Amino acid sequence: MSIEKTLNEIKDLFDIFDDPKDKLSQLMDIAKDYDGIPEAQRTEYSKISGCTSQAWVTCEKRDDSYFFSCDSDALIVKGLLSLLCKIFSGKQSEEILSVSHLDILNSVGLSGLITVQRTNGFASAVKKIHEISTE
Repeated sequence: MSIEKTLNEIKDLFDIFDDPKDKLSQLMDIAKDYDGIPEAQRTEYSKISGCTSQAWVTCEKRDDSYFFSCDSDALIVKGLLSLLCKIFSGKQSEEILSVSHLDILNSVGLSGLITVQRTNGFASAVKKIHEISTE
């Protein structure tokens, strides 16, 4: 499935809610249902810098595709990261690099709902995924 199609599915999910608090609750529900990563993979290398919460992203490359796993100690951040994993996993580098953090936040209707600090951390997470996908 293309990134665009995945973004549309996520947008449809969040469009159900008119109240921003409900959208954030949905994000936290997504986080609760996401397994995250094992403690052993929460290393300095996998840590996302620029995030106010503790957050990590790991990657497994299979053939030309990348598969991401993420985790955080904060539910909203974990929810945001789980969206990134859903959006970018199974994609090739070129497609991953074609999408910015603002593209994601705008298309799923979350821009302006999360704090500036979380937006910056989200940008750092996307930047790290971009860097991993070019290694």
